[in-house]
Amino acid sequence: MAGIDERWFDDEHWYDDAAGRLVRPYTVSNGRTEPSTRLELLSMVVATGQQPHGQLGPDHAQALGLCGSFTTVAEVAARLRLPAVVTKILLSDLVGWGAVDTRSPDPLADSSNPAVLETILNALQRRL
Repeated sequence: MAGIDERWFDDEHWYDDAAGRLVRPYTVSNGRTEPSTRLELLSMVVATGQQPHGQLGPDHAQALGLCGSFTTVAEVAARLRLPAVVTKILLSDLVGWGAVDTRSPDPLADSSNPAVLETILNALQRRL
């Protein structure tokens, strides 16, 4: 790219150890505030093995990489260090492109189960 210092496109320039993520969440979601697919924090997501058409952006690629085996939306959000709604938007894009499949949380699962709540709390604390 003529006239542009390409080293600014490396991941290391978009994250600072002290300040955290240097790209604002609304930039990651292109200003969108609602996912196109209904996802809960405990929804399970998994990669389908299909590659979406075109080139994935870095956040979509990272989210897809975390979906190699079944994981929850909450876990993906914690690992990406992004708000849950932004993660839901990224994942819903991947669902729309056929790269990720979702499973709703088991309606019979007890969401007040202390082990489930502790897992979510630990994931959110890691995000901080």
